[in-house]
Amino acid sequence: MNAQRLSIREIARRMERSPSTISRELRRNAETRGGVSRYRATVAQWKAERAAARPKAAKLTQDARLRRYVQDRLAGTVADARGMPIQGPQVAWKGRRHGRRADRRWGKCWSPQQISRRLPIDFPHDARMRISHEAIYQALYVQSRGALRRELSACLRTGRALRVPRARTRQRGKSFITPEVMISQRPAEAADRAVPGHWEGDMIIGLNSSAIGTLVERTTRFTMLLHLPRMAGHVPGAGIKNGPALAGRGAKAVRDAIAKKIQMLPAHLRRSLTWDQGAELAQHAQLRIDTGLEVYFCDPQSPWQRGTNENTNGLLRQYFPKGTDISRYTERELDAVAITLNSRPRETLGWRTPAEALNELLRRRNQPASRSASSAAF
Repeated sequence: MNAQRLSIREIARRMERSPSTISRELRRNAETRGGVSRYRATVAQWKAERAAARPKAAKLTQDARLRRYVQDRLAGTVADARGMPIQGPQVAWKGRRHGRRADRRWGKCWSPQQISRRLPIDFPHDARMRISHEAIYQALYVQSRGALRRELSACLRTGRALRVPRARTRQRGKSFITPEVMISQRPAEAADRAVPGHWEGDMIIGLNSSAIGTLVERTTRFTMLLHLPRMAGHVPGAGIKNGPALAGRGAKAVRDAIAKKIQMLPAHLRRSLTWDQGAELAQHAQLRIDTGLEVYFCDPQSPWQRGTNENTNGLLRQYFPKGTDISRYTERELDAVAITLNSRPRETLGWRTPAEALNELLRRRNQPASRSASSAAF
């Protein structure tokens, strides 16, 4: 196509590639004869085979200066405003990822991408001080290219001792979630809050796997709390792997608690429920059959898609702080907290309370029916 005098953009369009990719290919693999630069496929193939030859020494093993720069940005000592070093917690390298709620090694902890992108700024005229972020990752995780010590992987944000293939992360998913119940399929009326009856739900987790459920109506911000008591046979700290969810936050317990609360409302106020991708709502299909409530799930790691519920959970943390046992509260006490929250005036409701907004909706709903009955009497 280049011999046919096609433009770079036309070649890119036909090959479904970026124009910059085609431009680099033509520029890097050009043959110069008689002072004229001309692209030749044979030269490009020869260069590609030569670059792909293995074994090939890693760049960090050959350049000590570049290696020191990378190591300092990964694991360099934290210093105060006067430049005095601060050691931080002393954490031994165990060859595996750090545990939950455990100390981690302190360091500068730049990401490989930050290191790669900063090099041209710190060394604008030294072409040898260049490395890609992928080369840094390989130096940490691939033993044959291990120019960097394995324990430096603890300075990465994830702290993983082993690299997780990207394909594996793409395959992660919940078996009970199908495309038909994703938030993208939720009716548009729920997004603009024009029609009441669309709810958002979540769990508030406490000490020893204790939990309560929260339901918030999107239009009125009316809140209901789900009581999730311990089940018979529960022993704190003695959970059985793949055993029954005796802590009270299993799929069946959550399904029953939602059904109990939501069925107290008229049908026009229980149109849909939006939840995160927690396994506690794995029995959403049965919940829909029992209550007629359509259930939708947010995208992974997208809490803003349930913004009303997240904000309400923040308010509830005033009553149920993190690190406390929530299972000690009775259903009567949870209902009292919900009443208190529903009695607070909200700016978004014109300083009305959620309870007043919900009562107004119910009154409007009943007015046409009463008027029709009066007309029929005459």
